Amino acid sequence: MKQNMHSRDRKEQNSPEARALRQRIHSHFHYLYDSAINHGLKSSDFEKIRAVVELREDTDNFEIPDYVFKYFGAWLFLFISLIIVYLSEWPVENDTLFKFWMDSKGVDSKSHRCAVEIFDFVQEMSRPPVKSCDFCRNVKSVKRVENISPEQFEKLYAYSGRPVVVKDGTKNWTASQHFSYQFLKTVYSKNSTALRNVEEHCQFFPYKSKFKNLEEVFEMSDDRAYMKDKSSPWYIGWSNCDLSAANTLRQHYSRPYFLPQQSESSKTDWIFMGSPGYGASLHIDYVNHPSWQAQITGTKRWTLEPPPECYFQCPRSFTVTVQPGEIIVLDTNMWYHSTLNVGENISITIGSEFD
Repeated sequence: MKQNMHSRDRKEQNSPEARALRQRIHSHFHYLYDSAINHGLKSSDFEKIRAVVELREDTDNFEIPDYVFKYFGAWLFLFISLIIVYLSEWPVENDTLFKFWMDSKGVDSKSHRCAVEIFDFVQEMSRPPVKSCDFCRNVKSVKRVENISPEQFEKLYAYSGRPVVVKDGTKNWTASQHFSYQFLKTVYSKNSTALRNVEEHCQFFPYKSKFKNLEEVFEMSDDRAYMKDKSSPWYIGWSNCDLSAANTLRQHYSRPYFLPQQSESSKTDWIFMGSPGYGASLHIDYVNHPSWQAQITGTKRWTLEPPPECYFQCPRSFTVTVQPGEIIVLDTNMWYHSTLNVGENISITIGSEFD
């Protein structure tokens, strides 16, 4: 009996799930350990902590399965070969190779512009560390301000990296009176130039909603969009690079009044829309400048975390809920952030960068 129990325990410990868990623990442990040493804690002091000793003993026993090394070389060779063929266009042209690659993934090559998406961990490995943690030090919550002048905003928040919510950020806008799922569906109507330009020239983020493109989003029934048929929640975003759609939308909003006079907003605005109960998972953006995002309808809760190199100098994480009519200003290049639509209404936000 005892022998069977030990055998079952060994199988559970060697299961793929258990190995993956140990690998994650191993990675996180060594990151924390190295960070502590780099911040002046002696190795002998760190290793006196009983939990650390037990954790390290457990993770040190982890071994990478042989099959990882067996197949990694083959996959790496295949991947490099595809890159060489794509760059040299020999023995097949790029269009042919691109179509073959997308067909193998079961994806329509006409509706997707990227053959290979950069994995999150690759982006994270290439991310340069922040030079100073002053932007998050002693920041335990997001301040809310109103009636702030461009001079005050520039001095306190614009380029400091410190997040802020401007409560009256959308004053004099009419967007909250017009923007809705139905309104945007009209702007990006089927077979319209605006919809076609989004598909061909703009970026589209389905997150985990399983939509292939913006057209599929607006093909939903009202019951599906508003989750009246008990459908799963959804959340998507897209860059509006179509001039006609931009002109229509900008009739109802303008450059936020508090931005510094000399700053310029990006010519391309972003639109994020989704039902309650869904949002974007924790990530960091790779854009050029700080961003503002205006909450037009619905309510969105943001969770902010500093980058790993600032964990020992800044609060671990905190949340802020942005209400309709408010604008959150955030340097998404510095702050890891996730969002969740809360409340009962569809969340629609408009955002852009500013320099």
